[in-house]
Amino acid sequence: MAQQDSFIDVYVDRARSAAGRIVFPEGGDQRIQAAAIRIVELGIAEVILLAGADELSELKGCTVIDPGASPTLERYAQQYAAGPRSVSAAVAQRAVKKPLYFAGMMVRAGDAETMVAGIANPTRRVIEAARLCIGLSDGIKTPSSFFIIKPRSGLPMVFADCAVNVDPSSEQLADIAIAAAASAEQLLTEKPRVAMLSFSTKGSANHPHADKVIKAVELVREKSPGLLVDGDIQADAAIVPEVAALKLGSGSDVAGRANVLIFPDLNAGNIAYKLVQHLGGADAVGPVLQGFTHPLADLSRGATIDEVFETAVVTLAMIRQ
Repeated sequence: MAQQDSFIDVYVDRARSAAGRIVFPEGGDQRIQAAAIRIVELGIAEVILLAGADELSELKGCTVIDPGASPTLERYAQQYAAGPRSVSAAVAQRAVKKPLYFAGMMVRAGDAETMVAGIANPTRRVIEAARLCIGLSDGIKTPSSFFIIKPRSGLPMVFADCAVNVDPSSEQLADIAIAAAASAEQLLTEKPRVAMLSFSTKGSANHPHADKVIKAVELVREKSPGLLVDGDIQADAAIVPEVAALKLGSGSDVAGRANVLIFPDLNAGNIAYKLVQHLGGADAVGPVLQGFTHPLADLSRGATIDEVFETAVVTLAMIRQ
């Protein structure tokens, strides 16, 4: 990934102005520690690292917490027990001692604004903890993810979902599109224009895969009538004005100018962002999770220090001020 440049600088400035607190539940990892030091040294945010006493006792400028020995454990356990699962006090305390859950409860309790995890935990565990501790936004039933993509030329875009949902239904695609538009609203400089991608443009192909996207567009329009959305639409017609004019003519507020691309499944999304990044030379930051009441991210377990730092910066830039 490219070193810090003007693209990520924009989010550094936004994150700094948000003056938030970020918690890393995998604080014993050296990559997390290196990124944490950079965040502190640049004055971007307060950093909280969760680690056992045998993993880490101190890191300059960071707050280090051992969940099992924290005085806030009991308060978090009580809040967790009263949550959607309505579990016993003993079960709640065992759950909250786990770093992912402790970090999620910190966010829920207002002791941190965002968490970044995943460098030592699979995605399903990060999402599970986030659903139980932080919760989904109103009207959203499907957690998903997005990448911020900055092409070599042009403005940043949002790609979703590239990391979580393997074969989403029409209903799930609609949730992904609505959540991605909300993410874009927070991070892009222009109004979200959402393209629901397919191998078909406006029914040019007759297939259940295209029908799934067409139905998803209808659901998005029902749930979010003010959102600029179009589909089914092929990728070239979504982003190239000349192609959009040939394939659709006029009348679309999205075609040829889309800045939020919604992929029909994980095959398409994951392949697309990696090709754009590695062959097209675009910067890619993420995956950042979306659909939750607070910003959070799920790192790749192979993430570099730069990737940890940049993903953390984007989540901090999404804090509502």
